Amino acid sequence: MEKAAVRAAQLGADTFQIFSASPRMWRSAQPGRAEVERFRAARARFGLQPLAVHANYLINLGSRDPAVRSRSVAALREELERSRAIGAEYVVVHPGSCRGRSVEEGIRAVAEALAEAADGLGRRAPVLLLEHIAGAGCVLGSRFEELRAMRDAAARLTRLRTGYCLDTCHLLAAGFDIAAGRGLEETLARAEAVLGLDNVKVIHANDSRMPLGSRIDRHAHIGEGHIGARGFRRILAHPLLRDKPFILETPVEKEGDDRRNLEALRRLCPRSRTITTRSN
Repeated sequence: MEKAAVRAAQLGADTFQIFSASPRMWRSAQPGRAEVERFRAARARFGLQPLAVHANYLINLGSRDPAVRSRSVAALREELERSRAIGAEYVVVHPGSCRGRSVEEGIRAVAEALAEAADGLGRRAPVLLLEHIAGAGCVLGSRFEELRAMRDAAARLTRLRTGYCLDTCHLLAAGFDIAAGRGLEETLARAEAVLGLDNVKVIHANDSRMPLGSRIDRHAHIGEGHIGARGFRRILAHPLLRDKPFILETPVEKEGDDRRNLEALRRLCPRSRTITTRSN
C-alpha cells in the first residue's frame, strides 16, 4: 500500500483511491501493523487527503442467492475493517443486482446487508459511499431515487455513516447529459434535490466510450469520449463541485496513461483537486 501512496504523489495527485485487497477474489487478509504504519506515514508525508478504498467487485449486496449474499456481507465487513485500520475516509461500493426480485426488495436487501456488515462498527467505520452506476440489466443504483432509498433504509437499521459517489461515465451512460451545459445543470439540480450534494463525497472522473443513455459502463481517457474536453471543463469548473475530490479510473493502455489523464484534468481546470486511482 505504501507504493500506492508514493505513486500517487509522484504523479502529482493530492488524493487517491486504492483496493485494499484483490478486487476479484473473495479471500483476503488484514494488512500487518508495519505495513499500515508505513502507509499512514507516506500519506502524511505527501499530504494525500482524502483516501477512498474501492470495495471488491464481487460484492453483491442485493443478491437473493444466500451464498453470494453471505460472502458479500463478509467481504464488505473486511473492507470496512481494513479501511478503518489504514485510516481511509471512504469506502466505495457498488450496491449490486436485484435479479430475481423487485427493485424495492433489492433496496431492502442492500440496507439489511449494510447493517449486517457494519454490526458493532457503527460510526467508527469509514463513511460508506454507494456508487451511482450505469444501469445495465438488473443492477441497482442508476437512479438517484434508488440510491436515496438505500441510504434512508440503511439509516433505520445501522449507525454506519453513508453517502454517495458519482461517476461521470456512469452518469452519461445512465442518461444524464452532463456533457452539455443545460444537461449538467439539470443533473446537479436533480442530485441536490434527491441526494443532497453535501452527501456526494467523491466523484470518479472518467470519459465514456459509449453514448448518452447506453447503459454500458466503458471508461475512456479524459477528453476522448462522449463527454469530451468541453464537458469536463464545465464539470470541473462548476461551483457546486469545486470542493469535491475527483478520482481518475481511466484506462491504462500504455505507460504514462495515468499521468496524461491527470494532466488533462489539470489543464481543463488548473485549480481542481484531482487524483489518479491505481490500486495497489
